Amino acid sequence: MSKRNLKLLIIALVTIVIVTFGYLYFSNSGTVGQTGTTTGTNFFSQFFPTSKPATQTTDTIPPADISGFELNSTTETPIVKLNKVSSMPIAGYGIFMKERFKDVPTVIPVEQIDLTSSPQSTTTETTKPTPPPTEFVPALRYVDRATGNIYQTFADKIDERKFSETIIPAVRESYLANSGESVIMRYLKSDGITIESFIGSLPKEFLGADTTGGNEISGIFLPENVTDVSISPNSSKIFYLFNTGNTTVGITLDPLTNKKSQVFDSSFTEWTSFWPNKNIITLTSKPSANVPGYMYAINPDRKDFNKILGGINGLTTLMSPDGKLVLYGNNNLSLSVYNVNTREINTLGIQTLPEKCVWNKTSDVIYCAVPKFIETKEYPDSWYMGETSFSDELWKINISDGRTTIISDMVSTNGGEDIDTIKLTLDEGENYLFFVNKKDSYLWKLNLK
Repeated sequence: MSKRNLKLLIIALVTIVIVTFGYLYFSNSGTVGQTGTTTGTNFFSQFFPTSKPATQTTDTIPPADISGFELNSTTETPIVKLNKVSSMPIAGYGIFMKERFKDVPTVIPVEQIDLTSSPQSTTTETTKPTPPPTEFVPALRYVDRATGNIYQTFADKIDERKFSETIIPAVRESYLANSGESVIMRYLKSDGITIESFIGSLPKEFLGADTTGGNEISGIFLPENVTDVSISPNSSKIFYLFNTGNTTVGITLDPLTNKKSQVFDSSFTEWTSFWPNKNIITLTSKPSANVPGYMYAINPDRKDFNKILGGINGLTTLMSPDGKLVLYGNNNLSLSVYNVNTREINTLGIQTLPEKCVWNKTSDVIYCAVPKFIETKEYPDSWYMGETSFSDELWKINISDGRTTIISDMVSTNGGEDIDTIKLTLDEGENYLFFVNKKDSYLWKLNLK
């Protein structure tokens, strides 16, 4: 082969090699793979697959947690069993059942599509509206000691609201009757001696109606210097005592009809009353440490007068709802239970006053506020006169088997505030125990369940 032809062959081969390498380079440079990521521009990597690209970034995806563990972002709040109800000192309170709307989730109507009609037609299902469900729950009304204004709240949801604006300054004592629709307010006249007792009718509330709290109260006055008042178990009537000359007279009154009936009179004028059931009103001589006390019972229909207990110094009493048992205390504040039928006495081994206790409706359990410490003084005189004040615990006493349980150490559970407990009352379902602190007259509530 001539030199000329050899040169031409070498040039042709070099040209073919250059074209081939150029084609491979430019046809693979910057292409996108199937996964959507760039394969790189390293030329030698096209021929040496084991070679790594010059630069390559990969997003790191953490492995999925298959343990099932979920972080609990909510903290469980402990239930506070003891709560202050009123925001002011009160003169008295009453419990009744009140209707309210239930809290239910709102249901949004769903548009229904009629598949048998044309694609453009839709129908909305309409149903007859049903009234929202309601419930009856315990509610309270109480009287502001300073102004005589009445406030109210539900027992389970403390939401204090003013109910009336009738001003009666410096009310010393008050009672609610007729399921919270009547109020008795007792106060001193301007002379500082004469006791006035006012009975007022409260306006009815209607479910769902707006309450402004500006209600006015109208009513009548009882005779001056009424010495004692009791409310019947169903709160429909009141019993009151007043002195006329040298005689004490006892009257029952229906506040709604103003119907009165005299059921008692006595030449002895120092009595305290209690109305445990419809057939019995008890009268106990006002107690003193060094004076024997006596307890009697009146049937308001028959107007009879029968002795129950007597000859006990410092006697204070509290009859059970069934009328068969009497919780009583003496001048040592020692509590005992007297069986009216068998005349047996059972000493409970607890020191307190019966008026710091309340019976349950089946007459087999007593809730009592028991002082942690009792000074050596004359009782109950020193406590009545305010010379002695107690710091209480709440006890539950089972009369049938004698078991006693401390259900609340009130000092340690309310931030250190001492409570000297009076005016104890259970709601109808016995879910709550209400009482007043004698030290400052604030209303309290204890959840029992």
